[in-house]
Amino acid sequence: MSTVNETLIRDIVSEVLGRLGGGPAKPAPAPASVPAVNPACGCPIVAKPVSVARRGTFGVFQDAKEACAAAHEAYLQLSQKGVAGRTKVVEIVKRLCDFNAVPWARLELEETKIGRLDHKIEKLKGQRAIPGVEFLQPYGLSGDHGITLEEYAPVGVIGAVTPSTHSIPTAACNIISMAAAGNAVVFNAHPGAAKCAVTAIRVFNEAIQAEVGIENLACIIEQPTLESFSAIAQSEFVRLLCVTGGPGVVKAAMQTGKRAICAGPGNPPVLVDETADLDRAAQKVIFGAAYDNNLLCIGEKEVFVLDGVFHQFMAALDKHGAFRLNDAQVEQLAKAAFVFPAGQGAGCPHPVVNRDLIGRDPAVLARAAGVNIPQGTQLLFAETSADHLFVKEEQMMPFLPIVRVKTVEEGIAESKKAEHGYRHSAMIHSHDVSHMTAMAKALETTLFIKNGSCVAGLGNGGEGYSNFSIATTTGEGICNPRTFTRVRRCVMVDNLRIF
Repeated sequence: MSTVNETLIRDIVSEVLGRLGGGPAKPAPAPASVPAVNPACGCPIVAKPVSVARRGTFGVFQDAKEACAAAHEAYLQLSQKGVAGRTKVVEIVKRLCDFNAVPWARLELEETKIGRLDHKIEKLKGQRAIPGVEFLQPYGLSGDHGITLEEYAPVGVIGAVTPSTHSIPTAACNIISMAAAGNAVVFNAHPGAAKCAVTAIRVFNEAIQAEVGIENLACIIEQPTLESFSAIAQSEFVRLLCVTGGPGVVKAAMQTGKRAICAGPGNPPVLVDETADLDRAAQKVIFGAAYDNNLLCIGEKEVFVLDGVFHQFMAALDKHGAFRLNDAQVEQLAKAAFVFPAGQGAGCPHPVVNRDLIGRDPAVLARAAGVNIPQGTQLLFAETSADHLFVKEEQMMPFLPIVRVKTVEEGIAESKKAEHGYRHSAMIHSHDVSHMTAMAKALETTLFIKNGSCVAGLGNGGEGYSNFSIATTTGEGICNPRTFTRVRRCVMVDNLRIF
């Protein structure tokens, strides 16, 4: 096995850890114990403080090497359980997410201080829709020369980094997809959301051991560090990496010598043309951009509107509860929202988003802008230029810049420029199929939603399955059990046809 470059690994993790503010995560107080009842047996479940967890108990480890070895043993055990064992694991994770959605959502919100409780609850309850073993249908064919069967085989142990934006939901959907495919996993969670992740992983493993007889199928490092992820990436047992982050993270992960599933950055644009249902478009844009305070990587981040309907669209946003800022308020918010590296000013090409505003409620942003807003306001918006920082940077906060364009062609060009070629997500509100087609071809995004909010691309208001790992850079798209497999072909040669 090739040696992993330590500098590359450090680049991976430092970017993941610093992506939400340019520095190490701020320490958060340990969440309080959460009483619950195991729906399988009626026994009480207590989310114990992380500090009292024993080493290697129910998937929680201090040492990454030990975690990887334990996960490998669990993978071998799962292999003996067959499809029935995988199915049971998937059902356990889904059931516990649904049952513990409220306390776990509170734990995550208390630890991270970002997002919205109602949407965090919804993301956990939504785990029921994550596909499982049913997604692994084999492909078979027969002919004059015999029979061939192609199946999706597990890779073994997977090393995964989860973000602070969706810590428990991402870990849960990864376990569902990876275990359905027959794998085990070792998590190195974002330290800003590690306590809540450890709580959930311990409960998952406790139930899996009780009902399936396997301990440590989903392992996690209790106190994640750069060194712990380096050890995971270098482990002889880890065959695959699942990493979320920006371009530097993706580049470094792909140079580790191991196969990597890479969810890169996004800055999703929206185009609204003159044929759109403006009232509906405004409602969908508000819902998507306000979802979990715009933490979703697929969320609407900037809107380009045709000049002929610009004022009507702005009025529709105001009608449906968004609050409009004036130019001075936008600039005051921008000064608070973007932090420039030491010694560099507003001309710096790569400002850092102020972590104190990421995922915060609109009222917090409004105070930073120097304005009071009505209680219950879900989103702030304002007209800006196409080259404004709020348009160019993925800011992950409930403020939406609206840009006026003269033509559809200009709108598509500006959308492509703002999306930076990440090919992540984009939306259009239009009744002109040619406009939809032109934008889809120009941006080539992994998700392209027409006349819906961003979450319609994950089955919330649209058709399809969901997952919080969206591999845009490496091309796998919305992850599912097949993503975490190897395709194996079995061939029997002979004239075996009976007709």
